[in-house]
Amino acid sequence: MTPVTVPRVAVLIPCFNEAVAIASVVRAFAASLPQARIVVYDNNSTDDTARIAREAGAEVRQERLQGKGHVVRRMFADVDADVFVMVDGDATYDAGDAPAMIQRLCDERLDLVVASRSSDHAQAYRAGHQWGNRLLTGLVGWIFGNTFTDMLSGYRVMSRRYVKSFPAHAQGFETETELAIHALELRMPVAEMPSRYSARPEGSHSKLNTWRDGWRIFLTIVKLAKNGRPLAFFSVACVLCVLLAVGLSLPLFETYLATGLVPRFPTAILSASLCLLGGVFLVCGLVLDTVTLGRREQKYLAYLNQPGLPSASDPR
Repeated sequence: MTPVTVPRVAVLIPCFNEAVAIASVVRAFAASLPQARIVVYDNNSTDDTARIAREAGAEVRQERLQGKGHVVRRMFADVDADVFVMVDGDATYDAGDAPAMIQRLCDERLDLVVASRSSDHAQAYRAGHQWGNRLLTGLVGWIFGNTFTDMLSGYRVMSRRYVKSFPAHAQGFETETELAIHALELRMPVAEMPSRYSARPEGSHSKLNTWRDGWRIFLTIVKLAKNGRPLAFFSVACVLCVLLAVGLSLPLFETYLATGLVPRFPTAILSASLCLLGGVFLVCGLVLDTVTLGRREQKYLAYLNQPGLPSASDPR
C-alpha cells in the first residue's frame, strides 16, 4: 500500500495573563488534535499562565517584546510545521472545529482558513466590537477585495507557505489585519468556516481596548493601503488637492472675466500650489506603484519558495 502524507500540525497559542483559561485551551486542542504539537508563547504574563500551560502539557516559550504582533512574528519564525493553527488562549474558540478546518485546508489546497465567529451569547462580544469589526473588515474589503466577513478572528488555520512568507510588521492586535491583507495582496486561496464563539470564562479579562486598538487597526489599514495600493492612495490625494484648487480659483476666474484683474494674489498662489502638490502626489503614486510591484513579486517568490501542502490522500 502506498503511504499517505500526514501533515505535521502545530497549534500556536499567544498568551498574556490567561491563567484562568489556558489549561482548558491546551487540553481541548490536545484532545481534538492528538498528534499536534501545542506551543504556548507567554508574553510577559504576571500570573501563572506559563506554569499552568506547561502542566497542562503544552510546550511553553517566551516573547519579551510586549504585543501580540511581536508574538506572532516570533512564533512564525521559530516553529516549523506543515499546518499551523493559531488561536487565542482565552477559551472563547471551539477546538472541535480545528480538524474540519485542517481537512478543508488540505483537501482544497488552501493557504488560509479563518474561523468566522458566531455566538448566541451577548456576553461573548464587548460593546462596539461587532460594529468595529464589520467596519474595518468592510474597509479592507473595499481596498483589497471582499473575501472575509470576520477579518479580526483570532482563530485560523494556515499553510507553511503562508506562514513562512508573512512579513510581520505589527506590534499589537493589528496583526490580524496584516494577516488578512497578506493573503489578499498575494491572491492566495483562502476560505472561511463558521465557528462557535463563547464568552470568556469567569475571572478572565480581555486585553483589547476598543478605541485604542480600533484606531491602531485603522491606521494599519491606511498604511497597508499606501504601501499596497500606492497609485490609488496618492491619486485620491491628487484629486482632493485639484478639487480644492478649483474651488478656490473659480471666484478668481469670475473676477478676471468681469474686470480683467486678479486682485486676490494669495488665493491665486494657493490654488496654483495645490495643483502642483496634486501633481507631486500623482507622480509619487506612479513611481511607488512600480516599486510596489517589485516588492509584491519578491513576496510571491518567497511564497513559492516554500513547499505546497498536498492533500492528505495524495501519495508521497
